[in-house]
Amino acid sequence: MAALVGIDLGGTQIRAVLARPDGTILARYRTRTAPEDGAEAVLGRIVAAARTVMAQAGGVPIIGIGAGSPGPLDCRDGVVLAAPNLGWVNVPLKSRLEHELGIPVVVGNDANAAALAERRFGAGRGVDNLVYITISTGIGGGIITDGRLLLGRRGFAGEIGHTTVEPHGPPCKCGNIGCLEALAAGPAIARAAAERIGRGEASLLASLAEGDLKRITTEMVADAARKGDRLAIEVLQNAAFYVGVALVNLIHLLEPELILIGGGVAHAGDLLFDTVRSVVRERAIACMAEGVRIEPAALGDDAGVLGAIALFLEYGRT
Repeated sequence: MAALVGIDLGGTQIRAVLARPDGTILARYRTRTAPEDGAEAVLGRIVAAARTVMAQAGGVPIIGIGAGSPGPLDCRDGVVLAAPNLGWVNVPLKSRLEHELGIPVVVGNDANAAALAERRFGAGRGVDNLVYITISTGIGGGIITDGRLLLGRRGFAGEIGHTTVEPHGPPCKCGNIGCLEALAAGPAIARAAAERIGRGEASLLASLAEGDLKRITTEMVADAARKGDRLAIEVLQNAAFYVGVALVNLIHLLEPELILIGGGVAHAGDLLFDTVRSVVRERAIACMAEGVRIEPAALGDDAGVLGAIALFLEYGRT
């Protein structure tokens, strides 16, 4: 049986796997991204990661490589046009990997890739109309309609995190105001908690952070909320409210059957999902929201690398 290489390029880590077309992972490798070293150094680490897992193929033919990257990017030519977390502008990822490794490569947006992975290998198997959202340091998304990934004119479609959910809200790094990412991503949740404590409100988070409000993380907020901390619960519910508002818009625009939420913030579990589902029930047109399932994504940390595999299976040419 043939195998493929999947690469997930993140701002902190590069992950690579060798996997069968059914998603069975045969080998894994991860290394730091260290984008501060420059694009050339990161490209070298990506190539080295791919070679590390390829060396474990044991004679199994490797038919292709999929790579998921932050965007926006040109999917056709495999050029990362702008990735702020990496400091990349117009980096030719596809051509570089093909030149170094001698195997066909498909490059796509990392969140789009994860949506494909959930449909092929995870919680969305067999579902032709689904939305995938990942909520962590940022908020990304992938949309599948009638069994096809929605790419848009230039492949930029699906930037759910940069839809406006609060017209007079905080500024976002993208240049817009009141984006979902600016209100509900991990840093926004941690910042909201720190600001409230800084204004004198009581919370377990002050002790969890050992008095240094800059150390507050989303994980700390979720932990405090599970312990019944009122401030932490309210901060999570506020973020979940905005996620719910975004989902109402998506339901009205796309009429999906399934909405999957992944990423680190999704680990908050019912603290997030109960509020999200409540907002959808209250605000969405009833006949359009009826039957729409809002569930946790299934693939966890493997969503990126399996998404890269799914990218090649969907768009690759051997």
